[in-house]
Amino acid sequence: MPNMTLAIPKELHKLMKEHSEIRWSEIARRAMWEQARKLELLEALTEKSELTEKDVKEIGRKIKMGLRKRVIHEISS
Repeated sequence: MPNMTLAIPKELHKLMKEHSEIRWSEIARRAMWEQARKLELLEALTEKSELTEKDVKEIGRKIKMGLRKRVIHEISS
């Protein structure tokens, strides 16, 4: 299995050292697998899409506006 070296902030390193009972390499490996699987899913879902980047941004904007309205409604209820 190939090895990978990561640079991490000093604060994170200190916290990790305080919890040496945790297998941090396993945590990192799982997080990378999870992200890789999300990318595979995204690629599979968009493989045959004819949407442009502009279309995607507009859909994203509409979703955010809808969520904003929903949250405001829930807060004010």
